[in-house]
Amino acid sequence: MSPPPPFDALAARRLREALGMTHAHVAHGMWAAYGLRVAPGTVAAWERGEAVPSAGELPALAGALWCAPGELLAAPTTLREHRLARGLADADVARRIGMDLASYRRAERTGDWPGDERQEALLGEVLELRPAELFRLTGRAERLARLLHGAVTTRWQAYSRPVAALVAMDRERTDTALERLHGGYQARMVASLSWGEGGGATAAQDAGRRFLAELVDRFWAELPP
Repeated sequence: MSPPPPFDALAARRLREALGMTHAHVAHGMWAAYGLRVAPGTVAAWERGEAVPSAGELPALAGALWCAPGELLAAPTTLREHRLARGLADADVARRIGMDLASYRRAERTGDWPGDERQEALLGEVLELRPAELFRLTGRAERLARLLHGAVTTRWQAYSRPVAALVAMDRERTDTALERLHGGYQARMVASLSWGEGGGATAAQDAGRRFLAELVDRFWAELPP
């Protein structure tokens, strides 16, 4: 079974109260418009965080509350969660990016992206993904992190071409971000001698992962407009 979407219980309650609706009104709206019979007590349980609506119930709840499904979700982190936030069926996304449904469902289930560059670009358009989100969801964030690690710890100029090619951006923009990253890292090293502190092998591994994730986030933030 697929995990439930990351439901935002507080947002659901605020939207309902803003509309002046009771839990019974919401339940009736879900039945009248979508044919889903849900008890008012279930709606209340969703708002208290004691339960979450299923992927099938979420669009009906959004319809009853006059909002988009994404307004009822916490920040999406997976491919499936981004799709649910846009209120799209997996078959619709697969069709619009030109991928067979079985492959797309496998991508959502495993996190391994099988698409080519064209399908990746279409995925970003269909799900309205920011470049950083698209890179992470399609597995390119790890490659970028490795390049950025080399850029900040050695000569960033040596990584200018491969980084620009990977992110498909003008080298003038990526060079600016790389130079800023390199300067920030070197200044931090001078001040602290390390991005992490001791604590054993596990702590060192965790610090390394955080460091790489921070590099990717800061790269996107340092890109000039």
